[in-house]
Amino acid sequence: MLSREENDLLTRTGPGTPMGEMMRRYWIPALLSWEIPEPDCPPVRVKLLAEPLVMFRDSDGRIGLLEEFCAHRGTSLWLGRNEQRGLRCVWHGWKYDVTGQCVHQLNETDETSFAHKIRVKSYPTCELGGVVWAYMGPPEKVPPLPKFGWTQVAETHRHVSKVIEECNWLQGLEGGLDQSHVGILHKSFRHDQANPGSLPNSFNARGGSPSFDIEPTSFGHRYVAIRPLGERQRYVRGYNFVMPFTQIRPFSPKNEAEAEKTFNPGHMWVPIDDENCVVWNWMYSWGKEPLTDDDRTERSLANGPDDVDQKTFRSFRRKENDWLIDRAMQRKENFSAALSASILKIEPFRSSRAGSRIELRNTWVRPTRRSSLLARCSCRR
Repeated sequence: MLSREENDLLTRTGPGTPMGEMMRRYWIPALLSWEIPEPDCPPVRVKLLAEPLVMFRDSDGRIGLLEEFCAHRGTSLWLGRNEQRGLRCVWHGWKYDVTGQCVHQLNETDETSFAHKIRVKSYPTCELGGVVWAYMGPPEKVPPLPKFGWTQVAETHRHVSKVIEECNWLQGLEGGLDQSHVGILHKSFRHDQANPGSLPNSFNARGGSPSFDIEPTSFGHRYVAIRPLGERQRYVRGYNFVMPFTQIRPFSPKNEAEAEKTFNPGHMWVPIDDENCVVWNWMYSWGKEPLTDDDRTERSLANGPDDVDQKTFRSFRRKENDWLIDRAMQRKENFSAALSASILKIEPFRSSRAGSRIELRNTWVRPTRRSSLLARCSCRR
């Protein structure tokens, strides 16, 4: 168990904290591109690493990420007018460009204007894979762009969503890297292929308790969970952890035929503040077949529009409504009566290389030397 001091060291991500300063050295997913769909569209509030920010797309399509509050009287720039290549505060009309520079003051004449002396904090952004990313670290330390495999394929071959989780980023990540819960929390009692979760005949449900083989890497670590399947087979499932908050995992097949699918999903747990995070959910096809409409519903993990409000990005099932738990469902349909860990409130406990392209595939093997079990887990740069 972590001590309180160790837990604080790992979970506090505001400005000046050790973990916060480390995370600021990476590109961080901030918004889905469709949240700021066109030039001069309404700005959007963003909170990253305990910093309140506002993002906008200006008249030329450039993206600005600024501290939320005007330098004059502290009015939220989210209330502002996005017009003529800048975001204008509604109180006195101070206008900022995408770099945070004040370029006009409606309450000053040309003779008295001091706009050139005013600037609010801004962060550089890039747009890849349908996501707007932010870099919040030292300007001289900007890393390579986050060219994960899923950001490099056509829109037909990728899907990205996000959900707010009421826990700190490390609690979310810990759950995402924990393979032992998959056949328990997500266990389904029905053989209906449309039913979310691990079907009774799936590898996750049929396999026994896993053992683990872990390999440190230059980007984080790679590991496999090894489950016995009867007396003569094993189910081997590989994950990658990419610093600082990315999980890459294989597609979960429901049968042997699906195990050959050229498809990978994964998550990123990005701190909003010290008590909340956003889990980014992505999937992509790295083969010829595009994603299907059914793939994009994300029903199996309850991360799609049927389960998550697409304006607030909060699950419909949450603590305030007891997660709409259905005890009859829990007896007859699935183990937890909940479809995803994203809908669970996790109570606080005490206790880089983004340019890599990583592909994982499931496999089942006959008993063999442990060193060969990593053979199907490949890391391509």
